[in-house]
Amino acid sequence: MSRTITSPSQTDSAPAISQTGAYVTPDLPLVRIQPSTSWSKLQPGELWAYRELLYFLVWRDVKVRYKQTVFGAAWALLQPLLLMLIFTFFFSRLAGIKTDVPYPLFAYAGLLPWVFFAHAVTNSGYSLIVSTNLITKVYFPRLLIPMAAVAACLVDLAIAFVLLVVLMIYYQVGPHVELLLLPLAVALLTLVSFSVGSLLSALNVKYRDIRYVMPFLIQIWMFASPVIYPVPNRWRWLLALNPLTGIIESFRAAFLGLPTDWPTIAISAAITLVLLFVAVVTFGRMERGFADVI
Repeated sequence: MSRTITSPSQTDSAPAISQTGAYVTPDLPLVRIQPSTSWSKLQPGELWAYRELLYFLVWRDVKVRYKQTVFGAAWALLQPLLLMLIFTFFFSRLAGIKTDVPYPLFAYAGLLPWVFFAHAVTNSGYSLIVSTNLITKVYFPRLLIPMAAVAACLVDLAIAFVLLVVLMIYYQVGPHVELLLLPLAVALLTLVSFSVGSLLSALNVKYRDIRYVMPFLIQIWMFASPVIYPVPNRWRWLLALNPLTGIIESFRAAFLGLPTDWPTIAISAAITLVLLFVAVVTFGRMERGFADVI
């Protein structure tokens, strides 16, 4: 939405009439609220103006997630830990998958970004439906809702980092210069999670079938990503089309000192930016009718 401020002389509406029959011209400028003419319907300045609301939405999501739970924030550690133990038993002990580093460390370094992605996409995908009362009662940039859902998952990611550091100490894997790659990896992971999550959240408002498609999409995406297995050289070109491939590989390179695959990371970054563009444009075009159909 955009606002246009005009002076009384510029308006085409008739002046008001007082009780005595005289015409009264308003002293203050008139504010006209009209639909935005932007091609994406997105106003970055508007998002910045509501930054405090974003903070409160993030804080709300964090508190609600662990409210009335026994383990609380420890679930951020337990989930990737239990998955690591299961995959270590089946894929390392039984299937005999070989990796350049101890498999538990290899698996956890891949599960760390994957668990964040799965939770961020799921939470943001349902975020608009959960916030129905808020959307229908007051105006604010709706993009803040899936954005807050993704940002709240960063708290879990920070907690899960602690266990990875413990595993690195246990297996005597020290920090490497590749650790400087971590901010880029986290930024790409956050952007791709927000892109997919916001796109699904917008589609979920109009097409409620998305709630049934989302769990299958997450499961299939996991096995299409090198979370629990190393990337085969002959299939590297195909897996590189998955933006999570370069992101997961960059996490392993940052923490475990494995070779940095810059071409794959570059492809992941390019695809992530394309997804972000498509998601923001689609969300902006569908946002106008959220309050009517939600």
